[in-house]
Amino acid sequence: MSPRAPRPDAPAGRPLRSDAERNRERIIAAARTVYARDGLDASMASVAREAGVGIATLLRRFPAKADLVADVFADRMDAYFEAVTTALENPDPWDGFTGYIEAACAMQAADYGFADVLTTTFPTAKALEQRRNEAYEAMVELISRAKSTGRLREDFDPSDLVLIHMANAGVVNATGTAAPDAWRRVVALLIQSCEAPSRGPLPPSPKHDALYRAMLRADPEGPTTPAR
Repeated sequence: MSPRAPRPDAPAGRPLRSDAERNRERIIAAARTVYARDGLDASMASVAREAGVGIATLLRRFPAKADLVADVFADRMDAYFEAVTTALENPDPWDGFTGYIEAACAMQAADYGFADVLTTTFPTAKALEQRRNEAYEAMVELISRAKSTGRLREDFDPSDLVLIHMANAGVVNATGTAAPDAWRRVVALLIQSCEAPSRGPLPPSPKHDALYRAMLRADPEGPTTPAR
């Protein structure tokens, strides 16, 4: 069936929809700039200023920060998932494992916002969290394969990858532009600590529920009712 042609006397709603879409794209572009520079602690008001729109306009489209974060980082979460799948395709599981850690940590170093996203969970951002869960399941398989080669220490736990991302995010945010490559040394030290034979036992890994609570970040700005 062909689409119905618009009536000549139809309400002039289309330009408004175009304006709304332009505002949405402007807000997302601004949020990418702000979050990459300042991390997820940046306020919604700072994103609105960067976009050149009022806070009410921003909140009408993105009532909570999680809504905006989900749209801004969808492509980066896809790239993160692809990094894990690429690692699984490596015929050498240990090289795949170490290559994944280096690639994911490089993504964090390139974008302060994404450094935070990998260490923060957003329960209301269903698509983003589904992609994260898919990546996690692939990581569990990657860890199992790396252990089977005897190169990865037997007591390495999937939660240790989360802790590595947390540690890297802390280094990235602390060193900033003053020492932009400091994360590389830290990641190299962490990778070497993962290799078998281990130098000694590790303390217990954090429980899943405890780590999940650590990744939760309260959003003080949403959901918010936009001003009329």
